[in-house]
Amino acid sequence: MIITISREFGSGGRDLGRRLSEQMQIPCYDKEIISLIARNKGFDESYVEMMSEKGIQSAYLGTFSSRSAGVDWYTRQSIDIIVEQQKIIKDLASKGDCIIIGRAADLILSDMKPFRIFVYADMASRMKRCREREEDREKLSDAQLQKNIRKIDKERASHRASFSDSKWGDKANYDLCINTTDLSIEKIIVPLADLIRAHYQ
Repeated sequence: MIITISREFGSGGRDLGRRLSEQMQIPCYDKEIISLIARNKGFDESYVEMMSEKGIQSAYLGTFSSRSAGVDWYTRQSIDIIVEQQKIIKDLASKGDCIIIGRAADLILSDMKPFRIFVYADMASRMKRCREREEDREKLSDAQLQKNIRKIDKERASHRASFSDSKWGDKANYDLCINTTDLSIEKIIVPLADLIRAHYQ
């Protein structure tokens, strides 16, 4: 079984994926994909992470080839990273049951019919989660934090648009949407795992 998790920033999607991985005893891939891209392409991990969230609107991924020679250096590197990311995601999924967080994996792996989850929450809950993990030196005002959250969500939507016209966050594009507002993620993991297993039976 292949499970993909798309999520609004600060909604707890990463925590959900990790807990689900432990419960179902299958690997979960998130930052590991960034590390593999960086190693394979010789880039710094922070640079790959920044670029991998950006959207490429110039063409569909499948048409990126020799035509990229005519675009600027920044776009060529973006394309290179996204193509490598696609290859890595397909390779990881081909090895067996797993959970993949973000990176338009639900679209990249569409032929494998993954169980597609979208995690969301209201702004107050998302800000609270962000506050809980931020360091003192990173303290932002509420206005700055909200701006950052919306910016990251916009980049994730743009990244999805690089692969498909289907809208990021639209319930029609997922098998399950989970609202984590005032919800204990830990408490839903067991029934969620049971639901996913039932889906594949």
